Order: sequence, then C-alpha cells, then structure tokens
Amino acid sequence: MRIFEDGQLGAAIGATEAPQREGLKRRDFLKGGAATGFALALQLPLVAPASAAPAGAEFVPNAFVHIAPDSTVTFVIKHHEMGQGATTGLATILAEELDADWANVKIEYAPANTPVYKNLAFGAQGTGGSTSIANSWPQLREAGATTRAMLVSAAAQKWKVAPEQIKVSSGVISGPAGQSAKFGELAAAAAKLPVPKNVPLKDPKNFVLVGKQQTRRLDSIAKSTGKAQYTIDVKLPGLLTAVIARPPAFGAKLKSVDDSAAKAVKGVKFVVKVPEGVAVVATGMWPALQGRKALKLDWDLSAAGPKSTEAMFADYRKLASASGGASANRSEQTAAQLQGAANTIEAVYEFPYLAHAAMEPMNCVAWLHDGIVETWSGHQFPTFDQQFAAKAAGLPPEKVKLNTLVSGGSFGRRANSWSDFTVEAVNVAKAISKLPGGKVPVRVQQTREDDMRGGLYRPQYVHAVKVGLAKDGKLAGWQHSIVGQSIMAGTPMASLIKDGVDETSVEGVWPTPYALPSPSVELHSPTQAVRPLWWRSVGHTHTAFVMETLLDEAATLAKQDAVAYRLALLEKQPRMAGVLKLAADKGGWGKKMPKGKAQGVAVHFSFNTYVAQVVEVSLKPDGQPRVERVTVAVDCGVPVNPDQIKAQMEGCVGFGLAAALYGEIEIENGAVKQSNYHDYKVLRIQDMPVVDVHIVNSQEAPTGVGEPGVPPLAPAVANALAKLTGERVRRLPFARHTFKSA
Repeated sequence: MRIFEDGQLGAAIGATEAPQREGLKRRDFLKGGAATGFALALQLPLVAPASAAPAGAEFVPNAFVHIAPDSTVTFVIKHHEMGQGATTGLATILAEELDADWANVKIEYAPANTPVYKNLAFGAQGTGGSTSIANSWPQLREAGATTRAMLVSAAAQKWKVAPEQIKVSSGVISGPAGQSAKFGELAAAAAKLPVPKNVPLKDPKNFVLVGKQQTRRLDSIAKSTGKAQYTIDVKLPGLLTAVIARPPAFGAKLKSVDDSAAKAVKGVKFVVKVPEGVAVVATGMWPALQGRKALKLDWDLSAAGPKSTEAMFADYRKLASASGGASANRSEQTAAQLQGAANTIEAVYEFPYLAHAAMEPMNCVAWLHDGIVETWSGHQFPTFDQQFAAKAAGLPPEKVKLNTLVSGGSFGRRANSWSDFTVEAVNVAKAISKLPGGKVPVRVQQTREDDMRGGLYRPQYVHAVKVGLAKDGKLAGWQHSIVGQSIMAGTPMASLIKDGVDETSVEGVWPTPYALPSPSVELHSPTQAVRPLWWRSVGHTHTAFVMETLLDEAATLAKQDAVAYRLALLEKQPRMAGVLKLAADKGGWGKKMPKGKAQGVAVHFSFNTYVAQVVEVSLKPDGQPRVERVTVAVDCGVPVNPDQIKAQMEGCVGFGLAAALYGEIEIENGAVKQSNYHDYKVLRIQDMPVVDVHIVNSQEAPTGVGEPGVPPLAPAVANALAKLTGERVRRLPFARHTFKSA
C-alpha cells in the first residue's frame, strides 16, 4: 500500500490536524489511574486527557501500555496484523524500553480513534505503506521508557532510595539492598505519579530485544492452535450469513430480479436489494449459496466494459507514443541527447491487472442494535471503515464500533478508501433490520470468485521508454512515458494528484536514486470501469521492472558488468550501493554458472528501504523459468525483529515470483476471466526457491519491510533469463512466453 508524506492523507480525508514527526519528543504523556492496574498514553494534539476517564476504569482508550496487578503487560497496538508480524514488532519496541518480561506480554488492537491512534506517517488510523514500525519507532520507545520511569519512581519512593540505584530487567524491579518487585506490584502506585517529560531512551548497545533473533511472534501459538479469531469464526446470537449476487461485468446494471425460487431454499431468511447487488441471507453459507444460485436476475450489459484486455493494451500503446501527458519530470535536453546518442534502446513494456488473491476472501459481520452499528472484521484502515460504515448506516461516526480481528492477508486489498467489504455488510444489516426478525447480526462473506472478479486490482500499465548511450557506454538520455489508471482519482486522496501526476503511477521511475542524465517522464491516466487499488509495493511493482531490466540491457550493450554499471550511477547513494554490493558478494555474482543456469541482479529503493537481489535461474522442460536461489540484501535501518525481516523478505520473494510467473487478470466484454487459484495461480511450495537473506546492521531509524522485497524479484529473474535465452521480456507474466536456452 502507498505511503504518504506527513499529514497528506489526514488532510485529504478531512482529519483535524496533521502530526509532525519533529514534535514527537515534545508531546506529553498522560496517565489513567485505576485500582486494577496502570495505563499510560501518549498525548496527541486535540486529545482529551486520559485522566478524565471514569474513576476505576480498567482501560483508558488512548493507552498504549496497561499493566495488570498480576504483572501481565498489555500493549495496545494501533496497526493491523495481516501476517506481516507488525504486532510483534511494535510490542518489541515497547517491551525493549519498558524492560518487560516477554513471556508476560500480551497485545490487543486499538479501538477506532483517529486522533489518538493515527498513523503518524499519514494522519489517519490505518496500516499500510510499510509504515507500522517506521512511524511508531519514536512514539512507542517514549511510551515504554516513560512507563518504566514511573515504575522506577514508584519503587524509589517505596524503598526510599534514589531512582538511579534501581535496576529493571525482564519485568522485575530491583533495589540496591536486594529489594524486588514485579511490575504489577507497583502499578497502582506508579499510576498516581506525575508523568515525567523528556525521559532518556535506551542506548542501542543495551538492547536485549530489538535486533535479536530470539524474539518469538506473539501470535504464533494462537494461529497454530486455531485460537486466533478471524471474521469467519465470529459467533453471535442469531448470526446469519449472506452472499451477494454481484454484477457479472463492470458497468452492468440490475434490471429485475425474481427471488421466489431463492426464498424457497431451506434456510434462506431474506432476499434484499443492496447497492452491491442482491443479497441472499440465510442460516449458513450453504443455503445462502444455494439461494443465490436460484435467483433469476436480468442484467443490463449495454454499458459493460472494458471491451478486452488486448484492446486496452492497444489503446495504452497509442497513448504511450503520444505527447501531451502530465509531466513528472521534464528536461529540455532529452530530445537532443537522445538524437546524439551513439546507441539507443527503445522498449515498450506491458503489465496486466493483478489481483491481491489473499488467502482470506473479504468478509465482515455487521449488526445494528441499540442505536449503533457494530462490525467485526479485519479492519486495516479504521478511519475509513468507521467513516463509511457510519455513512451507510445513516449514523454519526461515534455510533460505529469496530471490532478488529486478525486478517488472513491483505496486500492492500483491505485498505481501500471506500471500505467496500465493511459497507456492504452494513448495507445488508440495514436492509434486513427493516424486516420482521431482521434485527440480527449478519456476516457477509465473499467467495473466492466474488473477490477475484470484483475489481480492485493493481492497474494495467504500459511503459514506452527510449534510452540513449554515449560511445563510452554511459547513459546519455532517458525518455519515459507511462500509461495506467490513477489509484488516487475518484477517492478521498484525489487531492494528492499534483499537476495531473499520481505519484503512485510513476514512483520508482521518478524520483529515482540513479543519476540519470536529462530524464523526461510523463504520465497518461486513462479511466476505466475497472476500479484500481494499490497492491503490495504499489507502483514499484512495474516501475522497478522497467528500470532494472533497461539498466541491465544498457550494461550489456555497453559491454560492462551489470553490478558495476549500476554502482557508477549510485555514487551518491551509499546505502543503495551498499545492498547491491552485499547481495553481489553473498550471491557469488559473476561466478561461473553450470550449463543451463544464469544469474540476474536487481536493486530497488521503495518505502525508504533498500533491497537488492541476485537470482539463479534455470529452465524447466516446459520452457518456463525455475528460480532456484535468491540472495537478498536489505537495509531497513535498525532491524527491530531480524527473524521477521527475514520472513518478510522470503514472503516478498514468493509473492513477487507468483506474480511474475503467472499473475494476470484478463477481461473480456467487461467480465473477468479468472476466478480462483486454478486459473489465477499463486506460488506452490515446490516452486519456492532457496532464499538467503542478509540484513545490513544499521543504526538509521527503522523503515518498512512488508513491501520493498517485491519489486526487485521480477526484473532480476528477467535479467537472468536474458542471459540464459537471449530474450528480453517486455510483457508479464513469464507464463505468456516459452523460453529456450541460447
């Protein structure tokens, strides 16, 4: 998902204020005292003091830390867990500064409360853009350190010693004369103390959790024992299940419905029209599906479109060759330098729509009761979900209660800015609440086919590029045209489009860490009936492929080593050059490869993280590539959880490889051809390469790892294939091609 500069998203959706990172250290902490424990919260502007909470309240909604009398430490996590390990990483930061006992740490999701729990990277409460650790690093360190200081002060008062004489380790506070107390024993006393300001943070050399491999994931046991609760596991009194008959093509409109046969299916309780289509509500999934199957629907397909994927590509190619696009960067010297170049490379690249294909299809439970609407789902973006659920229910946002559950993947799908899966559940709940016996909770469950065919894809793109080389092989000009739908247009973030340029369409091309000579980059953003959405690593998914394969091709034309050629363009980018050198070294770049195998390399900067990959590729008997090994080097600043970073790099490789090998959503007469994993393939275990991950030991502020490992994979494989076969891939996925060794 996309990351925005400070306050951009908050301003775009009407947030009350935009936070500034520079002000983090100046913000006060507030306490909420209770006889049952101790809670601490970080004050953000315009937030009422936690001490205003009712006396005796066990939990203050804006608290990050809660310590119970039994010394259990509960961390309230403002970011969503979708398998990426964010909750563990954030808890690690808190536990490190608090010196908590990891065995006594628990986590719970923060309630929907944008002013308190907003993402400091973009001013709204949400998870995306690989920002969870990055935006929380200073905030949660201060929260943990301040909690620790208050516990120490309480101990010092109790034992009548100086705070400097007290030590804290693994949830135990020790005094100079052998005194000892667990956190819970001092929690009530600590809650009565004033909150200190400007508490010093730990010296990184004293970290015992951050940067250590042994920190276990907090959700592993629940997930491996089946105790983790997903939306499909929600059980409520009277809960019904609904599926929706949706338009068969983009732009189709419902003309009429005959629901008599559907209502006759045993278990079907209601059939209601909703903005998304026709909902069949039943006592379970099977009768709901059977009822939907029995519906007789008449659709108006006169406005269905697009005509086809190939027609779109043809239109996009024409646009890419035309002038008049929005300028992301323009140089007056580009044309002259290209005209005077000793050699030129001209290439047109084509990228298909891509589905998110998360393991858990979209779903949500909604219930209108007691003047409120309550939902249960994987709410990745509570600010949006609360706002749009309120609008759908006809209630003010404060009358919306979101219960956030763990998600079975997202890759951007659950973070859409109109909250489709939440809104449709509210729409169904509202529709049945007007009928006798309908004031009950309802779970709207999409099938895999609903999710796969419903839109919300990484947009289809075409790039047309002309690159000039001087006689010495150095770059001498770069002209780049990009065509693809804007993800921001028509959303609450449309105001972020500047001078016609949606930066999510051009990121990775411009700006670029490479020292390109006289680059000109323009963008055409056609509209389609297909609704686009950010997809894991967003624009970098296609721009990295173009940049890294073209640079490889330029190096080949210049008869220079591909790594050395890149390094010459990265003289002012030491961190990017550093991961490239590290991956090349650890991956044995340039070693003699056995017959039938080749190496490829790519490096990319996205979400403030640097990732380089060296791959080893061979060909299967069917002419498809087999990626045997991937060596990854990553610089993400301070490595909070090295094991999680390694896991995310491995996951990025598998995710990126699946898209490169097979990923493609095709459209014909407005309808999507693909429907499930049999024709929209994800990577199988037998095709997963060996992945070696090397993490740069950095003291820079931590940055994200959930997305930056995806962009380099496909171009690295394409570069290896070019060596192996002599063929340059201009259209993805690789499955469209049959390769032969040169």
